[in-house]
Amino acid sequence: MQKILNFLTELEQNNNKEWYHAHKKERLEAEKEFENLIQELILRIGEFDDSVLPFQPKDLTFKMVRDTRFSHDKSPYNPVFRAHISSKGKLPIPVGYFVYLQPQDRTFLGGGLFADMFTQATTLMRDYLSSNSEAFLKLIAEESFQKHFTVMGTQLKNVPKGYDKESPVAEYLKNKCWYLEYPVQDIEMSDSDRFINDAVEIFKAMVPFNTYLNTALKDFTMPER
Repeated sequence: MQKILNFLTELEQNNNKEWYHAHKKERLEAEKEFENLIQELILRIGEFDDSVLPFQPKDLTFKMVRDTRFSHDKSPYNPVFRAHISSKGKLPIPVGYFVYLQPQDRTFLGGGLFADMFTQATTLMRDYLSSNSEAFLKLIAEESFQKHFTVMGTQLKNVPKGYDKESPVAEYLKNKCWYLEYPVQDIEMSDSDRFINDAVEIFKAMVPFNTYLNTALKDFTMPER
């Protein structure tokens, strides 16, 4: 774990192609450690969600190289390690278990729908939420949910047209995406076994939320590129 944090810290301080290529050995070592971590999480998550078991870590991780064509920030690399573990690999839908490692206490474990650009997904979720508001409110009122999570997501200022402004879930109908983030401090990552055990328990607590969203999104089709 320390190899991962050290490499990411140095990359953030030296975010250029020359440094990146000059430190290939350190990068490959850190990537290998991250893949080992994801492999262990696949196996442990598979004990309560076997849909993730067919995948290899390389199927689930994201590249560091950034697309800077339309960005003011021209840094060539994103100095984080990320992976999405779900029944369809790293695709954003179906939703699954998101691992985001970044030093200086910016690491988090995530669940739910982070992407807000899929209008079909947003509509499916809002429709399902409107018709199944009681189940959603019961889910987020559970002690295990309240202890760890708050529903997050980009929001409109008002409830969108066509939905009940007086709905008991009106505040959540404003969302364009619905996700959870559980923050992890660097000190909690010093012991990799502890980190994995804690992550598994957090991901297990996310299952009802993910199941609700995946039920809502079962008819979603990924747009063709």
